[in-house]
Amino acid sequence: MNNVQEAAAVAMCSLAYYNYVRVLYTTKIKKKWRKRRWWMIAMHRNRTRHSMEQQFVELIQEPSGEFENFHRMSLTDFNYLLSKVLPLISKQDTHLREAIPAKIRLAVTLRFLATGDSFKSLHYLFKISSQLISKIVVDVCKALNDVLKDEIKMPVNEQQWLEVENGFKNNFPHAVGVIDGKHIIIQCPDNSGSEYFNYKKTFSIVLLALVDCNYKLMYANIGSQGRISDGGVFKNSSLWQKISSETLNLPKPRSLSSADKANIPYVFLADGAFALHNNIMKPYPGTHNIGSPKRIFNTRLSRSRVVVENVFGILANRFRIFKKPIDINIETVPIIIMTCLLLHNFLRKSNNSSHIYMPPGIVDTYDENGVLLQPGTWRQNVDKNCALRNIAQIPRRSTLSATQIRDHFAEYLFRNN
Repeated sequence: MNNVQEAAAVAMCSLAYYNYVRVLYTTKIKKKWRKRRWWMIAMHRNRTRHSMEQQFVELIQEPSGEFENFHRMSLTDFNYLLSKVLPLISKQDTHLREAIPAKIRLAVTLRFLATGDSFKSLHYLFKISSQLISKIVVDVCKALNDVLKDEIKMPVNEQQWLEVENGFKNNFPHAVGVIDGKHIIIQCPDNSGSEYFNYKKTFSIVLLALVDCNYKLMYANIGSQGRISDGGVFKNSSLWQKISSETLNLPKPRSLSSADKANIPYVFLADGAFALHNNIMKPYPGTHNIGSPKRIFNTRLSRSRVVVENVFGILANRFRIFKKPIDINIETVPIIIMTCLLLHNFLRKSNNSSHIYMPPGIVDTYDENGVLLQPGTWRQNVDKNCALRNIAQIPRRSTLSATQIRDHFAEYLFRNN
């Protein structure tokens, strides 16, 4: 009996060993003959520095302005920006592959901002992997923000503020800028809960901007979570801190005219989302009779505020990254938005690119009396899915002094209408 059991045990062990050897041998054969996997797909392996340069040259040589439309700027300004960011974005070649040239890195980033195309779509255009494009865009945007950081800056003394006021005074005297805010719609960030969930039941961060009459930004604050009330966003901003502490170096209060005795402060114009303040004027709530002081005040303020509507409209029209909710890493969103704002100011003042970036008719056209003659073409190209959305207008209690200042403006504008 014992002999039978021993024989059975030996047989079982032999069978197990045979199966082990068979599986091991089969696995080695499969590994040996398995087709080799490449770290680059064929389309990427065919990419060379020469092919990328040739693609760029062909774009430049197109006679119909294809380069300008492709990048939203002239070749002169492209080369200027390239010279500025070159030391910051250039990479070294390795023995495995050639680095993507800085020129192509800049072109990829500008095309991403101009079209809002996905990284996958750009991957087919430039023959660069989506993963690498995502890194290139962030690196180049950071570099652009560094070299263009002085494009957005506020006046630092009375004389500079008066130069800003000079563009508004025919319509609204003592106005030194227009404040507005927008929710920038984003895809729900991972593990964020309701942190970015706003009153419109979408996810967003808030952009707060101050602009002058020349469609240029003087101040921008980006990144407050959408759940924060809009008044809270403004109250937490450095602009409000400077207004409330009177450290903006605004001109001293003066009379609105030689016949006016009261000294009236210089003010920023805003809508109903902001609180009335000695230095912030917003419309009277409700509907008012035609020709009444309050109606005239609201009309004049709205006519002056339209400049900020045009700025946001131009941004959404020329940088199509805003054409739909932004679907990228939440930490990257403020970097990319700031790049668009800085490029807006840079291109707005450029002699070579201003006509490309802001072609004739893109902004609203008014006659000398402030009557709208022609709506800007940007209004036809920005749909309801645009990532830039209005902030909520909330009734707020105003101080007596701020109310009296607004009433004085209303009476003055009524007398001089």
